[in-house]
Amino acid sequence: MLFLIRITLLLLLIIGVTLLGIIFCLLTLRSKNRVYHLGRVLAQVGTLFGLSVEGRVASQSQHSPQAVYVANHQNNFDLFTLAAVMPKGVVTVGKSSLRWIPFFGALYWASGNILINRDNRKQAIATIDQVVASMKRTGLSILMFPEGTRSRGRGWLPFKRGAFHAAIQAGVPVIPIVCSSTHQQVNLNRWSNGKAIVEMLAPIDTADLHEADIIALMEKCEQQMHDAQQRLDQELAR
Repeated sequence: MLFLIRITLLLLLIIGVTLLGIIFCLLTLRSKNRVYHLGRVLAQVGTLFGLSVEGRVASQSQHSPQAVYVANHQNNFDLFTLAAVMPKGVVTVGKSSLRWIPFFGALYWASGNILINRDNRKQAIATIDQVVASMKRTGLSILMFPEGTRSRGRGWLPFKRGAFHAAIQAGVPVIPIVCSSTHQQVNLNRWSNGKAIVEMLAPIDTADLHEADIIALMEKCEQQMHDAQQRLDQELAR
């Protein structure tokens, strides 16, 4: 019964947020904070699943004027957990197939997020170059999932270079965002599903870095994110 109630409420919420969200986005086309404001709404949805979400932001990252944010991508619940630390002035970069998801796809596009074709490597690289040009022109930050797709309990997937290429080309820091492990944590038929912690780490400086440094930057970020998730999981286990 609880499962059916939650699914019904979620469907109604998706329809309501999509319709109102699209209207909001159309009325605020010049705003850089459309994704931020929608994130504020989505961050409240965790309670519907019986999931408590705590957001933490490193002091060094609280007032970053522009950055490339990178986050781990575990499952569909990331939409509601990562929103807890969504910064202002940011848009996300996602795969082009997202546009075909009923309701969500329309809202994703209307809120100014960027869609790229990850299956075509040359096209994806060209799009990243366009993203960098847009960052320099608008002052917007971007958020990407360096794993490229949801891990779904398979552990950490190999990182892709796109986000780190963008950071170096734009001359902005990389700021990692890490969510504690949530694979199989949420049971929609269970009243309480525990707690998740989302932490925005300190910026990783890219000043004076070049294309040849992409791999080292990626590996440094990847290690920091792995260590952070392990630390958060241990904290929750206690």
